[in-house]
Amino acid sequence: MTAAAGWRPEREVEIIAGTATGGGLDRTARAFIAALEAEHLLDVPMRLVNMPGDGGRKPWPHLDTRAGDPHVLSISSPNLTTDRLTGLTAFDHDDYTPLAILCNEYIAFAARTDSPLKNGADLLQALRVNAQRLRIALSTSLGNPNHIALAQVAQHAGADARGLTIRVFDSALDAVADVVAGHADIAVVTAASPLKEMAAGNVCVLAVSAPARLAGPYAGVATWEEQDVPCVTGAWRGLSGPRGLTPDQVAFWNRVGAWATASAAWRAALATHCWAPFYLDGAALAEYLGEERTAMQDTLGALGLLG
Repeated sequence: MTAAAGWRPEREVEIIAGTATGGGLDRTARAFIAALEAEHLLDVPMRLVNMPGDGGRKPWPHLDTRAGDPHVLSISSPNLTTDRLTGLTAFDHDDYTPLAILCNEYIAFAARTDSPLKNGADLLQALRVNAQRLRIALSTSLGNPNHIALAQVAQHAGADARGLTIRVFDSALDAVADVVAGHADIAVVTAASPLKEMAAGNVCVLAVSAPARLAGPYAGVATWEEQDVPCVTGAWRGLSGPRGLTPDQVAFWNRVGAWATASAAWRAALATHCWAPFYLDGAALAEYLGEERTAMQDTLGALGLLG
């Protein structure tokens, strides 16, 4: 890495993912580490630490034990805000050191290939007729962007978003597996999560919550907006450190994050996982998180999901 004045890591760096191998936060951690390695951006070893369970919330109490240590980072998401707003936690982004948003993931509504639900119109009709009869698999927490997207679609269909039959899983892969096994009618998960089962012919995606069609396997999948449903919702993935990092340490990780997400390795990961490019740090990140908190509070309140 090009030499720069200021702080640099002095020992192994831990990147924590709050999901098991293959989960959404794990995928982001692995792609970020691969980009760092491809660009030789660190002079010290890196180690991925998976902390699955508790809806992806386990890394944050761990970071509380490492205050001021810039050698431990965690993959973050809007769940830090929504978990606080829905009353699931007493902490949010302000209790840590947000460093960057790395990318955005849109939400897929997936059903078994042999399901009578073939597209968004079928799901809307099922919600209108008997919403409670639908069995819905969701990851990783009630009130998160996946749940918000589901609630927006249900509300558009005239269904009570608070009366849906939902099973919550710690990993989106488990939610998709629940559909494949026939225990749920649809899974509402980030778009990368059903890709393997789509390729195997086990699931089809009825719609995505993106502003425009995604590429690759999703090229033939309509957005909700194409189906006249106002649902554009994403779940960004970011990077946070413990509280108490110094300005030099934050500046270092900002530089590294910007370089990593501009790399060919990162662009390849975006294509592989159907992610959307979205990088923010510094003042722009702080402003975005504040605006998102206000918007999430309004959205969750309107949907009856505030704690």
